[in-house]
Amino acid sequence: MTLRTWAGGLCGLAIVATGASAFAQDAVNAAMKPAAIIPHELSPWSMFMSADIVVKAVMVGLAFASLVTWTVFFAKTFEIARATRRLSQSLSRVAEAPSVADARAMAGDAAPVMTALLEAAAQEERLSASVGAHGRTLERAASRFAEIVRGEQRAVRTGMGVLATIGSTAPFVGLFGTVWGIMNAFIGISKSQTTNLAVVAPGIAEALLATAIGLVAAIPAVIIYNHFTRKTAGYLDIVGQASGAATRLLSRDLDSGGRRGWPRAAE
Repeated sequence: MTLRTWAGGLCGLAIVATGASAFAQDAVNAAMKPAAIIPHELSPWSMFMSADIVVKAVMVGLAFASLVTWTVFFAKTFEIARATRRLSQSLSRVAEAPSVADARAMAGDAAPVMTALLEAAAQEERLSASVGAHGRTLERAASRFAEIVRGEQRAVRTGMGVLATIGSTAPFVGLFGTVWGIMNAFIGISKSQTTNLAVVAPGIAEALLATAIGLVAAIPAVIIYNHFTRKTAGYLDIVGQASGAATRLLSRDLDSGGRRGWPRAAE
């Protein structure tokens, strides 16, 4: 009886040991299964490549918007600096000019705005002389100058609307990509029937990458927009000085009695 009990105990221990070994093997397999699914490296490139097609489209669009932002930055920096330098040089040249004709010869073609203002002054001077209407020549010339200044304002602000659009919409586009990616991550959680953070973290990280790229596109756009707002204001102030210089030259011609080639009005 004692021998049978001892043998039964050994059989029970063997069964328990076999069951524990099988349970341990199942635990190891369960632990290794997510590791085969989870990427070993969560770099931005690997997250982009494993993201959903909609999130990828959002990221590519935001990267293109960032490229447009920096293209506008370099192009406008060169454009405004060049225009400001040329107009300042033209203003210094015509500062001592006694008449519109002399100012046109001194200014040359360095600054298109200065040339346009002086051409408008000379044309209005000729047209007023041809009909003998000198009383309101300055008012008519001022109207021409205002049109030229408004045209220059529109030209120098080209591209600013693009920066404003990118700066205001890029965060929301990135947020859309994040919401879409997190939604897909939750769908994956429901399918895998697990809440293991190691399983759901890659999908959430991919979604948050869209928001990060949106901020990378939006923040420089806002800063660059404000920068060019100040730069264009300074340049347009010089344009206003050029308009005032043209007005003074025309007024000097009118007060001198039109001695630059057109007859004085009959008394």
